[in-house]
Amino acid sequence: MSLRCPAMDWCTLPLARKLLEIVAVKKRSRVPGVMITQFVERLPAGKSTPDFARKPMTTTVQEGKKAFFKAMVSGEPPPTVSWGRNKGEMDDPEKYSTRYDERTQEHVLEILNVKHDQADSYKCFATNEYGQAVCAVTLNVIEAFKKKTQNANGPNGQAAQDFRSMLKKTNVVTRKKQLPQQKEGEIDPKLLELLLSAPKKDYERICSEFGITDFRWLLKKLKQMKKEREDEQSKVVENLENVKQIEVKPTGRAEFSFDMKLRDPNSAINLYKDGTMIPYDDDKNSKHSLQKTGINYLFSVKDPQREDAGFYQVDVEETNVLATDFKVPDVEFVAKIKDTKVTQNEDAIFQCVLSTPLNKIAWSKEDALLEHGGKYEITISEDKLTHTLRVKDCQMADKGAYYVIAGITSSSASLAVQADSSVSMGTKASDKSKLVSEEQKFLKKSTDMDTPKQTETENENDAADRSDKVAQENIEDGKEGTDGEDGGDGKGIGDGTGKRNDEDKCDEDGKYKNLDEEDKSTTDDASDKKKKPSRAALLVPDSDLDRVQFVRGLSDINAKVGERAELSCKLNSETSEGRWYKNGKLLTQEDGVKIIKDGACHTLIIECCEKDDTAVYCFEAEGRKSEATLNVQDPPRLHPDALGEFTNPVIVRVGENAKWKLPFSGGAPMNIQWYKNDDELLPAVNVKIDTSDTESQLRLIKCQRKDTGEVKIKIKNEFGIIEAVSRLIVLDKPTPPQGPVEIIESAVTSVEFKWKPPKDNGGCPVTKYIIERQQVGRNKWSNLGEIPGSPSYKDTDVDPGRRYCYRIRAKNAEGISDYLQTGDIPAGVLRYPGPPATPKVVSAFKDCINLSWCPPCNTGGTKILGYNLEKNKTGTNYWSLVNQKGQITDTKYAVKDVFEGAAYQFRVSAINLSGAGEPSFPSEAIIARDPKKPPGKVTDLKLTSSSYTTFSLAWTTPKEVKGVEDEAQGYYVEIRPIESLEWTRCNATPISLTSYTVLGLKAMAAYWVRVIATNYGGDGEPQGFDNYIIAMPPPVRPRFKDRNMKTLMVVKSGNTVRLNINFEASPMPDISWIKDGIPLLKHVTITNTDRGSQLLIPTSERSDSGIYTITVKNIVGKESFSFEIRVTDDPKPPGPIELEQNIPGTVTLCWTPSPDEKRDDRLHYMVSKRDSFKRTWRTVADNLFNNKFTVVNVMPGREYYFRVFAKNDIGLSPPSEPPVFSLKKEKEKFKVDMPQIKALDFKSPPSFIIPLKRRTAPDGYECYMSCAVKGDPAPYVTWYHNNISLNTNTNYHITNVCGVCSLLILRVGPKDSGEYKVVIENKLGNAESSMTLNVRE
Repeated sequence: MSLRCPAMDWCTLPLARKLLEIVAVKKRSRVPGVMITQFVERLPAGKSTPDFARKPMTTTVQEGKKAFFKAMVSGEPPPTVSWGRNKGEMDDPEKYSTRYDERTQEHVLEILNVKHDQADSYKCFATNEYGQAVCAVTLNVIEAFKKKTQNANGPNGQAAQDFRSMLKKTNVVTRKKQLPQQKEGEIDPKLLELLLSAPKKDYERICSEFGITDFRWLLKKLKQMKKEREDEQSKVVENLENVKQIEVKPTGRAEFSFDMKLRDPNSAINLYKDGTMIPYDDDKNSKHSLQKTGINYLFSVKDPQREDAGFYQVDVEETNVLATDFKVPDVEFVAKIKDTKVTQNEDAIFQCVLSTPLNKIAWSKEDALLEHGGKYEITISEDKLTHTLRVKDCQMADKGAYYVIAGITSSSASLAVQADSSVSMGTKASDKSKLVSEEQKFLKKSTDMDTPKQTETENENDAADRSDKVAQENIEDGKEGTDGEDGGDGKGIGDGTGKRNDEDKCDEDGKYKNLDEEDKSTTDDASDKKKKPSRAALLVPDSDLDRVQFVRGLSDINAKVGERAELSCKLNSETSEGRWYKNGKLLTQEDGVKIIKDGACHTLIIECCEKDDTAVYCFEAEGRKSEATLNVQDPPRLHPDALGEFTNPVIVRVGENAKWKLPFSGGAPMNIQWYKNDDELLPAVNVKIDTSDTESQLRLIKCQRKDTGEVKIKIKNEFGIIEAVSRLIVLDKPTPPQGPVEIIESAVTSVEFKWKPPKDNGGCPVTKYIIERQQVGRNKWSNLGEIPGSPSYKDTDVDPGRRYCYRIRAKNAEGISDYLQTGDIPAGVLRYPGPPATPKVVSAFKDCINLSWCPPCNTGGTKILGYNLEKNKTGTNYWSLVNQKGQITDTKYAVKDVFEGAAYQFRVSAINLSGAGEPSFPSEAIIARDPKKPPGKVTDLKLTSSSYTTFSLAWTTPKEVKGVEDEAQGYYVEIRPIESLEWTRCNATPISLTSYTVLGLKAMAAYWVRVIATNYGGDGEPQGFDNYIIAMPPPVRPRFKDRNMKTLMVVKSGNTVRLNINFEASPMPDISWIKDGIPLLKHVTITNTDRGSQLLIPTSERSDSGIYTITVKNIVGKESFSFEIRVTDDPKPPGPIELEQNIPGTVTLCWTPSPDEKRDDRLHYMVSKRDSFKRTWRTVADNLFNNKFTVVNVMPGREYYFRVFAKNDIGLSPPSEPPVFSLKKEKEKFKVDMPQIKALDFKSPPSFIIPLKRRTAPDGYECYMSCAVKGDPAPYVTWYHNNISLNTNTNYHITNVCGVCSLLILRVGPKDSGEYKVVIENKLGNAESSMTLNVRE
């Protein structure tokens, strides 16, 4: 690999002489942007021209960094790679380095230290001996940003001079690949780019800006392009969302943003405007800035002007991620929005008037964009000049600043909302009365406006009068109109064109003072000098209403040279006269134009437009003017005779030159393009294109047969495109005839074969074929002569048993083709035909049987000459020939040599040149008798039984009616699924019984069923059921079979639970299980059959306890059954037992509960007793659900033993035994213990029963806070707000009733937000409780 210049020195190549002698053939690569030049006409087998598997990519780097270009090439033999640039050499190894990476198979060009002068277009060449591939890439160099240092000034406080920055630098403008130009009749590529980045809700608005009203046909193509764009973006971006199009904010900045997560954080992000890269930084004070917050990227344009309008694109590396169109319409505010003050619950209206009609402007409140609907109603007048925002049902939260933005100009006003002091709901003023009051205020102010200063010239006075009268006309129309630029409706101020004249301007002191005084913002005052004169429709005196006005003004039109052009306008007076002007010069009939006045309509007609007719035309009537521009376009034109001559096909022979010449006319400059078979022709060794101002000529040198095709010329200028099509026919000899050769006949004395005509007849028809023959085993070829153009031949001069080979050549007027050689064709071999198909009986009578058959598939290589038909009488073994008089030439025959009532079989054999072949299979036995009549319908068809897979049918034999319906000899049963239209026969052969069982049905499927009687005369009419039949047993309502089913099952934990429920139901029911009203868990297995259902829990746990319900439902009804499953375990014994004697003769047992008591609600206890006298255990208590029991009849002098058992559904636990209890017989003195009476003290420190709770209250509403306290003596309560006592503040209503302390704020405001605290205290202590109040706007 080497570095080289773009102009390659071919003389240095080893194959230079060979390459210079051959034609360079241009080819397209599958990689866009790669051009391949092929040095040879045909590539040898296994060889290929160079190509790029991956081409280098355009790179943008900062000055001083490294730049890399990487390419992967292919070709056989492997090509060599070299690099070049358009400006300058690349032979300095300190600046440029090249290498080949074997691991990645990439050729790399490295620019070590990029400078500004290295920004250029670079080319990569891949060359081998068969061709060359070249592609171009661009290196963009941007200046590195330098940070400002704190010591930027010198020691004396003066700025230090940077002499390097004073040097003159060459600015390198980096351009993005431009979007393709819009072709006539095609979609604007700019529209597609915008739709790819826009949300779906904006599709309609964007399409309307491009004049497309129905964009549904675009969605399929847009979806495909969006997928391709996302695939491309996924290489550099992980996620891209929340894309917002560019718009002007109330801050005066134009902004667009998106959320993006990059795969490589160091990826370059470039900003383009109309294809040109724009530098930006992170300083908000810069013209273009980028603010990055997390994954959010916000691009902004400071102080946007008209020159900032354009098509903006953001690229990451070479991949586009966003496209947005910034349009700055030429618009100003004639009337701005004004401050508004309304009462709460009323509507507020903001209205502005524009100087130019706009379909939509932006309304916003602070930084929030307002949309139509709900709270806000945005309306636009019919002339699209007056825009209104209505804020419905105003509340305190709606007050604030409102903005309206039109283009890059904005206006703001404030909304003040007063609280409604009245309690009763007043009626709200209607919208119409409000608008009327606004107009009355406008009219009142217009009468007080200052009169413009008088000027010395008469023209200025007239202009002021005209502007006032036009404005008065707009009052009558109810709207303002503009003309010219936005449709030319003629309703406007000034000359009626929408374009201001000098006569329409007011002097400095009379510039619509009533509007300017109401909006005194400094920005608007500073820009008054740039604004156009206002079009206030309400500032016109009533005395100017009688002057002539334009009902319809002139409109700009386009016309082509030689066509007719017509300009027309309409006044409001039929008696008014007017004059026409061209570029200020008065026009008359003598100037070659036609002037027509038809009532109030005035028309100017130019019959045959010329280039000189392009001008500004004006119509003036009584001081009123309307202007329009006539643009005369001169598109390309062709003379009919020259076009007719050009369209005739050009016919040349191979190696000759073809020439086309076409004169044209039209406006310069002209762009001429020649195409052949839709591929553009470029000047080359074999392509010569000569073009002048009036003619273009194409010459193709040494034409080849493959050059045949369509030749087209496309002539284009700024006004249009025209095309002309011709055809090139290159004559040559035909290509060889095509195989394979098919043998038609190979007989003893002749051979016949055929072939396919040549694929290419050379441009003229094949007239003859030349045949040569060679006997296999010999070297001599003999010429059999020429035959006509039919591609078949029959050779009758052959020897039996010989084999022959043939050569076939095609001949036309230009020559003879190469030959097609056949394989060995044998002659004279005996090849018998195969057996024909089995004969079929067409019809049978008592004296004749009609048969037919099909020819054999194997003809034996020759034509079938005829057939032999044989018959056999049933019961004999003899086959007799039917056609005694000669072979049968047709495939049908009527056998008449039969006896009535006898049964016969037939077979047939084919005959060719070799003889008769094998006979066919014999036919079915047929009886010679007259045909029968088909039988009638069966009767009494009924369904005897059914199941999920079978039907059993029975019927009665149809009645025989002589001469109409004969006896049935068999029956067919047919079924048809209800969703199908085709009947299926259940029995292939007729059955003789009058019953049948249909098998193989689908369970619960619906079928139509019918029975057809049949005999030799054919099938009778079918008999079916009136309704379809469902494959199911007879319907049975679900019911459970086992009437003694248990409703409780106790299972020991860990054991398997298996429960079988048997039922009967038909059709098969739907079975569902639930546990305690909810679906079963996954570890519970349900197995269903048509007769029962099984519930299985392999390893039970206590959580499996519950009520299980099974529901069986079918079309007849449903049945449910519930039962309880208890999963438990052997109970654990109770805890220690305490014995206590409170009353003589009794003992109370108290024990600690068993650990299982909480898990088993059916666990209870049993107490047993044994005394020293009886020695046997006796149960004294059972089913105890508490932990205490008193045993009575305890006799003194005995010892008592007790046991306490825990008991559940499984059984008893081990017992818990207390110590031995004994009671001695001792008599004690009776005495009574009197309890001591203690005095009670109810005093207690203060505390909160219910503390304060956090609250959020709406602004303007009341707020109530309360808590409950206790204490003895009653505590003293103090309320605090942000640690300031409220007890003496009359703005708060504080109460304390029976320990309930409350505070009421009648109208909550923002100042009431904060911490509220209640402190209670008495002589025993104090306590406090606090909360936070938030006021919601």
